Amino acid sequence: MNLKQEDWISQLEADENAVILDVRTEDEYNDGIIANAINIDIHMGQGFVNEIETLDKNKNYYVYCRSGARSAKACEVMNELGIENAYNLTGGILAWNGEIVAP
Repeated sequence: MNLKQEDWISQLEADENAVILDVRTEDEYNDGIIANAINIDIHMGQGFVNEIETLDKNKNYYVYCRSGARSAKACEVMNELGIENAYNLTGGILAWNGEIVAP
């Protein structure tokens, strides 16, 4: 499900079961993240799938990348792997108006 930043943030803040997932490359991740994000690079192919399969399927995942395209794909993959609640940040970190922190 695609969410605009305002909706992504308000839903995230009200969610006690939330996990923030950054699906960018390690270099992009090291340039700055949304606070508390974990990194699983979607470009790892089967490695990405393997990592996603280890995640708690009962959690709600707030997913972002640079512009929103990779994270939209990641949400689709997560849904296919049994994670029902994966929310894509429309526009990605490029459109992010909030704080960006060092990982």
